[in-house]
Amino acid sequence: MIQVKSFVFNPFSENTYLLYDETGETLIVDPGCHDREELKELADFIATQGLKPVGIINTHAHIDHVLGISALKRRYDIPFSLHKLDEPLLKAVKTYASNYGFSGFDEPEIDNYLTEGETVTFGNSTLKIIFVPGHAPGHVAFVSEEDKFVIGGDVLFRMSIGRTDLPGGDHSTLLNSIRTQLFTLPEDYTVYAGHMEPTTIGFEKKNNPFFR
Repeated sequence: MIQVKSFVFNPFSENTYLLYDETGETLIVDPGCHDREELKELADFIATQGLKPVGIINTHAHIDHVLGISALKRRYDIPFSLHKLDEPLLKAVKTYASNYGFSGFDEPEIDNYLTEGETVTFGNSTLKIIFVPGHAPGHVAFVSEEDKFVIGGDVLFRMSIGRTDLPGGDHSTLLNSIRTQLFTLPEDYTVYAGHMEPTTIGFEKKNNPFFR
């Protein structure tokens, strides 16, 4: 069974997730930890729980989701994976990071590309990769069919959706991604989003104002 541990990092209040199972192997999802204190908070939890990080996977590459990648790659000597269509977004971060107060952004090297329809494995667990563009051109989500949840990034939030006014965003594409990729999941699936609290597929189908 996959355990999901969330951390709220950086001034954007971004949700970083640790996914781990009974083997102790751990995936780090969307590490937004941007300073020593936040990195220490994450590392202390990993050490206290006796976890073994084996990879970093990202839903997309906006600045608030990528700030901790390079530091964690070095600390744990683990690979970083991203969808190829979001590589330009990652490379753009260094051009505007200082505007948000993040000077000297350390751009991470991508080790593997995530592909929709394939899976990510760790320990005894498997995540299915689904393609959900609209907020970002290469946005993906990670689905655990066994444990009935989806790590959704900035696509679907409780009573809201991701913004589409950033480079690469498109409102109609985002709505279509949610309808065809997320709302086709069982209603009892938990959605762990990139910001704010978790929700469920069923709750959003019934209550999200963008789909009434």
